[in-house]
Amino acid sequence: MEWSMIFELIDPRLLIVVAACWVIGAILKKTPKVPDWSIVYIVLGLAVLFTIGVIGWSVESVIQGILAGAFAVFGHQVVKQTKIGVDHE
Repeated sequence: MEWSMIFELIDPRLLIVVAACWVIGAILKKTPKVPDWSIVYIVLGLAVLFTIGVIGWSVESVIQGILAGAFAVFGHQVVKQTKIGVDHE
């Protein structure tokens, strides 16, 4: 499954949640006492909470939150790995 397909599954109203999670993840990454392994879980939890705030409580909103959080983390990794790849050429 390609990430573009997953992106199509995310409710367009949640693009702000993806962006917010990306920023929060970047802030957490720079925070000394936050272990790297925990950032994914924090971002995922916040994405679910933000999604519930945007579209209300339902099983679908939990799933949408998980997708939004995963897409934010994946997007960050794509940018990071692309930069590493370009720097090594």
